[in-house]
Amino acid sequence: MATAVLIIDMQNAFFEAPALRGQQDRVVSECNSLIAAAARARIRVLMVCTEHERDKSTWTLSMLEDDQGFIFRGSSQAELVPGLQAEGLPRLVKTRDSAFMASDLLLRLRNWNVDRLLLAGVSTQNCIAQTASDAFANNFHVAFARNALAADNQEFAEAMLGILSEEYRQPVLDRDGVLALLQDASEAAHTGAGPGSAQD
Repeated sequence: MATAVLIIDMQNAFFEAPALRGQQDRVVSECNSLIAAAARARIRVLMVCTEHERDKSTWTLSMLEDDQGFIFRGSSQAELVPGLQAEGLPRLVKTRDSAFMASDLLLRLRNWNVDRLLLAGVSTQNCIAQTASDAFANNFHVAFARNALAADNQEFAEAMLGILSEEYRQPVLDRDGVLALLQDASEAAHTGAGPGSAQD
């Protein structure tokens, strides 16, 4: 099964929250390990980031109601967190929790002949969950790299993972499970899964 890894919202703004700041070193290290493992398996990795315009044209409903902007394009908030080894990786910009909403993610995945996504990053109950739900709606298989996820509310995060795992058949994988998935995807890509299923 052709697979791509999505690393979601690993940006300075999201780690300003104390609950996530305390997890930053861990999740950066885990995402770096995932990126390295994907590179060894020749699996595509996409950095998914949130950015907004200052003119309010991309603001969410809650931002408009609060008249409070967030993570503006070109700001330090929008930059990837220090230590994340993302040099040379493609980047997709979104303005909503789901990476599929008003973006070209679907086009990119179709061009890569991808049919399964491995998700990592923040925040589990928000952007990760919304992306996973929309992936299901677009007929993509999804798995979660548990050790490379972080959330500011662990109770909500576990509840969302439970729902997605049970209702949408989206497994939550430990490190060994992630490595096995990437290895399986690599082997499939090199035994005639079709062009574009592995990184060039």
